[in-house]
Amino acid sequence: MVKQEIQLDVNGKSYSISVFPQETLLEVLRENLGLIGTKEGCSEGECGVCTVLLDGLPVRSCLLLAVDVRGGKITTIEGLSEKGVLHPIQKAFIEHGAIQCGFCTPGMILSAKALLDGNPFPSEEEIRIGLSGNLCRCTGYIKIFKAVQGAAL
Repeated sequence: MVKQEIQLDVNGKSYSISVFPQETLLEVLRENLGLIGTKEGCSEGECGVCTVLLDGLPVRSCLLLAVDVRGGKITTIEGLSEKGVLHPIQKAFIEHGAIQCGFCTPGMILSAKALLDGNPFPSEEEIRIGLSGNLCRCTGYIKIFKAVQGAAL
């Protein structure tokens, strides 16, 4: 296979990258751009740890080919803080003890951001639905739900 030159907009920066057509967005983010906050879990789109935002919507980066996201705006966990200041959702996760081991946290936070961007004051049921594609093996999710509720205030 021959590499293709693509342009990606990641966290507000434009990148020109040579990729193989079969490389996933997850691989390109981690291996080409060094954005290791996006984790690899199941590689089947089931666990949500590889979640990033594509044009503001949560997507599983392990399922998307990098060549298919050209022209979209990608946000990773590294792109949420600004000038060293954590995003309010990141702060809420810390304040509510929702980080646990941290493996699922980037995907949870990005899914929560998409939820709160579309619905600034979700009910607990709406939060449960909004985060339903993200698995956490450390908790019963209560602290995570409380963090999202705290960020909504």
